[in-house]
Amino acid sequence: MKLATVAFYGLSLGLLAVGLRELLTGFEENRCSMTYMFEYPEYRRVALPRRVARLYPAYGLYLYGEGVYAQETRALKLTGAPVLFLPGNAGSYKQARSLGSVALRKAENMEAGLHFNVFTVDFNEELVALYGGSLRRQTHFLHESIKAILRLYKHLKTPPQSVVLVGHSMGGVVARALYTLPRFNTNLVSLIITQASPHLAPVLALDPYLLDFYSAVRQKWVSQAKKLRNVTVLSVGGGYRDYQVRSGLTSLPCPPGDPNKLSLVATAVPRTWVSTDHLSIVWCKELVLATVRAFFDLIDPETRQFTENPVKKMAVLNHHFIRHPVRMLGETQDTSISILDFPEAWSEVNTLRLAYSTPKEGQVKYFLFALSSRRKAYSHFYCRSNNLEMTSWVYGCVHKNGSSCVHAVDLSMETELLPPYKVLILSLSDLSSVTHLVVSASNLNGKQFTVECEWQRQASQTLSVPVTHVLSFGLTISDITVNSSGLLHTIVLQHFHQVYQAFRINVASQCKVHKDRLPNVYRIKVPWFREDSLITVSVPSVTEISGMLHTSRPDNTSGVLLQLHTAPNCQYKVSVRTSLPRVLGQILRFCGPMVPVYTAVTLLLACGGQLSSIQKSGRAADMSQVVGKGLQPHKVNLPVFILHILLGCNWFKEVWSLLFLPPMDALPPTFSDATFHEGVVPVEEWPRLLSPLLYLLGAAVAFWGSALLRIIMRLISLILAPLHRPSVSRECGTLQRRTQLLITLSLAVLGGASCGALSLFAAFLLHLYRVLRLQMTERSLSHMLNLAPRKHKEAENGTVDAETLTKSKECNGAPLLSECALQEVRDDLQLHLCLSAVLTLPVMLSAPSLIHWIRNLRYSTQLYPDPCWPHIVPLIIVYMLLINCNTLKLSNSKLLPLTSCLPLPLTIAMVIFSPLHLYRVTYFLLAALVPLALCCLL
Repeated sequence: MKLATVAFYGLSLGLLAVGLRELLTGFEENRCSMTYMFEYPEYRRVALPRRVARLYPAYGLYLYGEGVYAQETRALKLTGAPVLFLPGNAGSYKQARSLGSVALRKAENMEAGLHFNVFTVDFNEELVALYGGSLRRQTHFLHESIKAILRLYKHLKTPPQSVVLVGHSMGGVVARALYTLPRFNTNLVSLIITQASPHLAPVLALDPYLLDFYSAVRQKWVSQAKKLRNVTVLSVGGGYRDYQVRSGLTSLPCPPGDPNKLSLVATAVPRTWVSTDHLSIVWCKELVLATVRAFFDLIDPETRQFTENPVKKMAVLNHHFIRHPVRMLGETQDTSISILDFPEAWSEVNTLRLAYSTPKEGQVKYFLFALSSRRKAYSHFYCRSNNLEMTSWVYGCVHKNGSSCVHAVDLSMETELLPPYKVLILSLSDLSSVTHLVVSASNLNGKQFTVECEWQRQASQTLSVPVTHVLSFGLTISDITVNSSGLLHTIVLQHFHQVYQAFRINVASQCKVHKDRLPNVYRIKVPWFREDSLITVSVPSVTEISGMLHTSRPDNTSGVLLQLHTAPNCQYKVSVRTSLPRVLGQILRFCGPMVPVYTAVTLLLACGGQLSSIQKSGRAADMSQVVGKGLQPHKVNLPVFILHILLGCNWFKEVWSLLFLPPMDALPPTFSDATFHEGVVPVEEWPRLLSPLLYLLGAAVAFWGSALLRIIMRLISLILAPLHRPSVSRECGTLQRRTQLLITLSLAVLGGASCGALSLFAAFLLHLYRVLRLQMTERSLSHMLNLAPRKHKEAENGTVDAETLTKSKECNGAPLLSECALQEVRDDLQLHLCLSAVLTLPVMLSAPSLIHWIRNLRYSTQLYPDPCWPHIVPLIIVYMLLINCNTLKLSNSKLLPLTSCLPLPLTIAMVIFSPLHLYRVTYFLLAALVPLALCCLL
């Protein structure tokens, strides 16, 4: 193994490690508060009809309860509004306790006696994100559960007509799949809230059932969007802490203009403002509280059930998840203000800025801002207050009498809640009927707070700075200085609109005069998707902001905005620098599924190189050498790129379709939901441009993975050596033809009767045993001949030079067969080590279905549907035939020249058709291994 090769792949592994570290740990600490149960939680099983229980023995339906409430609902005589929680991939039904407990605690404080009955479904913690065979079964069981829940309310005068669904992870996808069922009544579910659910595409497509399921759900919601407009769906992504399901995948694929579909990230939810990992999004107190508050506002006071009015549902969800105005929904507007008896309560502000702190003693205070003298010079009015009470506070005066306002309209509904204060920005062009603005600073309860307001010229307070190029590697900086004369400044980050860009944004603030100020808020605002992130800092300070995106802007027309809610008379220096580790983390976040494809490409090309070596010299090359040469982007990526260009021509598209070839695979899009038109998914170019880098990372995994395989084989052979008689023949570990046939038939029957992945794993273990026997034989022969250190001249590939070996065999006229046998064993060992690395890939890709079968053994001994059947049969035959394979048979085979040429075209086809369909990797490997197995026979 050359030192340069080791150094090159060591550097490649370092890049991969840096990207993985950034992906898995490069985010803020978990700032979610834990939800706690005040009483012991209980899960009461709900009896289902016998037919349903017989069809779905592994599933169950439960009602959540605590303390007295649990005792009251023992007989399942329910009077609340039904909510059904759906766990996700490997999720427990007990995850509903956070939602159930918080809803129960809040219901105890409600005067009207409103409460919820929180149900939860037990899906047996199935790995549905990796094995899609259970998704359709879960959907049917969910339908039966909803009907069973509604039957529990038949004794009420006004029973609920629908159930609200809360789905976590794949549970949210299953909830939307309900509408694909032919007999599903769409009125049974009118509101779905999903948490970290990958709606756009599966994270990893390891079997065709998963993609078929997604395709059916997507087609239903896009093609029948008009029918489903009354179904309200809210999708919440976890942010950068969730590295399992990136938040871009949680965007709902729906036509533009659908008012009842909302997609957002938890960092943008008012009163939450935190990023959650894939599990904590279920118990994050801030997010659970927002959900429960929305549930109570969705209750119709007359029916005491969830409202069926889609307008009301969207208004409530917008209130709690989008903007959170200070005034509660349904409150009447206070359109008249008149305090004529207290003229001293009114003050007219003639300056450009107001900064007022209320005294400890309670008082009534109003500030008047005349609009007539400001309309031409200013465009907006900005006001903020750290009094976060849910009351109206800014009005537009329509009629003024003396120093007070007689008649006013409430303008507070445009207020936006930020962590330290509430903010209102009014456009003066929209206030044509208003003569004055009125700001209330009354504190009758004696609570102290601060109000700051100013007139603004938005154009002069908006600056632009171009971000550094992604290939600058952090060596260049783009900066800008803001001499704050106002309370709000907006910086447009030009050319920042793609997910592969990542920056370190530093904001340094300093003030000449040190005094108490309201905290500053720095906000990354993304105009095309609700993925804003906020950070609250004091002044002066130096703050680093992570500049990354969950979604791309397809037309590149607008950039990301950095909003600075600043302190007056302070200076802010903003610097932007490309962060290479974060760029690598973003590439792995969005293009990670391509890495295993290129790992398979590298190993398959290494296998082809091994066959070429056997064809030319009759000897197998060292495994590290052939794997090191498996990185060939000029032979793989270049044809793929040329083919992509040709597919842009209409004549080539027609030829492509005439050959009945599937379309080229593309990774899930990074665009937001608004870019989908009638189900057509736009294709992005940048992942193809990054393919050489992804190839490099995949080759690093293949190189060091094969090195790890060699080490493991040596260690296991050392452990097993005392249990086996020493062998000196290359035939060690082989099987007789009759035994091969018997084992092959047995494994095929086993795979058909139980699980195909189990048979494949058993065949793989038999091949590993062959490798172990060769490893033990090689060690035994080396010790016998005392060839450590070896006296013969070695070729560059680690094998004994042919000329030296020939001379050695003819020494003193007597051939030394043991040295020849050692070389033969070493050749076979290198060949089978290379084959083992390739054969490992189908086993790993089929592992999820094997795990699913093992976990469901008590319910069924057969996996249905089985993604490995029936192509598992030729795979088993190939595995068994390759056990007896050796370099002598291959070198004498007439099929070897053809077989050694197959890996390259197959790897090109693998890159074209497998990025989204990872299970296809097994098909291409099988296409390369079948001719190789035939070489052992012909």
